[in-house]
Amino acid sequence: MPEVLSDRAEKVYKALKHAGITSEEKMVNADRVTQISKMPKNFVLLALDELQKKNLVKRKVREKASGYYVLQ
Repeated sequence: MPEVLSDRAEKVYKALKHAGITSEEKMVNADRVTQISKMPKNFVLLALDELQKKNLVKRKVREKASGYYVLQ
């Protein structure tokens, strides 16, 4: 990984990469990330925010729920 991440953010990042969530066509919402990473939702939301700030994950706003996918 290019930058130092918190343990939570690293776990979420690895879970998304392992699940193949690497393009806009495959993006998932925060609830699905919670299931994939097996972490509480509040931890996942904090981790996703951290990953967005470091440009490792992209957030796409949709009608009902935002979608997330890995950029690198």
